[in-house]
Amino acid sequence: MRFSKRLDNIPPYLFAEIDRKIAAKEAAGVDVISFGIGDPDVPAPKPVVDTLCSESRNPVHHRYPSYFGLKEFREAAAGWFEGRFGVRLDPETEILPLIGSKEGIAHMAIATLDPGDYSLVPEPSYPVYGMGTLLAGAKPYFMPLKPENGFLPDLGAVPPEVLSSSKLLWLNYPNNPTGAVAGERFFAEALQFAGEHDLVVAHDNAYSEITYDGFVAPSILQLGGAADLAVEFHSLSKTFNMTGFRVGFACGNARVIEALGTVKTNIDSGIFNPLQLAGITALERMQETVRSMREIYRSRRDMLVRGLEGLGWDVTPPKGSIYIWMPVPGGFDSVGFSSHVLDRAGVFFTPGNAYGPSGEGFVRISLTVPGERINQALSRLREAF
Repeated sequence: MRFSKRLDNIPPYLFAEIDRKIAAKEAAGVDVISFGIGDPDVPAPKPVVDTLCSESRNPVHHRYPSYFGLKEFREAAAGWFEGRFGVRLDPETEILPLIGSKEGIAHMAIATLDPGDYSLVPEPSYPVYGMGTLLAGAKPYFMPLKPENGFLPDLGAVPPEVLSSSKLLWLNYPNNPTGAVAGERFFAEALQFAGEHDLVVAHDNAYSEITYDGFVAPSILQLGGAADLAVEFHSLSKTFNMTGFRVGFACGNARVIEALGTVKTNIDSGIFNPLQLAGITALERMQETVRSMREIYRSRRDMLVRGLEGLGWDVTPPKGSIYIWMPVPGGFDSVGFSSHVLDRAGVFFTPGNAYGPSGEGFVRISLTVPGERINQALSRLREAF
């Protein structure tokens, strides 16, 4: 049998490898406390689950859903977006429901890139930006995110020969994995850069509602001229603890949304209608859940920062996302430190180089672990180190 040469460039998916590593330790009898995957541990809100259950019993919803989503969901997404960011979107042409934002992110490369084209991908980053590019037969150009730049890409450092073949610029703030945030000034610079080089800007804003210390994340679509260049991806996964539901949406430039919809109609399907109706419940009624989850993550962040600093490790509290991006102590590389912590304490931190070469020297620590397990992990770490 012969397979696509594209697969030769695709490493095993990061989180599948993490699952296997932890499973091996647990099979050996270790009670692993994993800070590896950003999967909320708190259940989805009860009204959301109730809507899903009740609507699932209606046989009307047991047939194929629309590729373009329920009109009611698109309207709810538009209403939430306007209430949160003050930007009015056309539910018919500027919003596309997605089976989780990951689907749309992967399909974005197919919609915008031809073989041989470049997409500009920050790194370290969510792996799907680069993997989607490779699977489309295109080439990712990785822009390092460095501490001295506040983990913002240096757009001016992209070589002219790369820019001449580039069509797509990826951004993600609040950022996974670094926890960095960006303000309107940076987004304005990115839009100007994109306009000068005829790029589509794709902003993954999955963590917009999880910020701390008074910072409120903007949308790139709030800036003048963004509607001509940009789309933004939103997910109900982290905002409403709905990772298993697989509901999100893309919004912004109508031409890009149409292109993304063309890909979706040909190789994907619509979202089960009861899931969309549950999403409407979340978007319209669950803002208190957002506030309470933000406070839970802030409390966990502070608990971990104090505990890790007490071990003599260098920790900067993130202003956004559900991750701490910690430099590894001297004498270790990322994988070595992650393995050392797992072997000595039964605690797992994700090695930073799993997100790209610039992640070397860091580990990512997820806040999706209950407070009692955080305390237990810190106790083990104090004993081991």
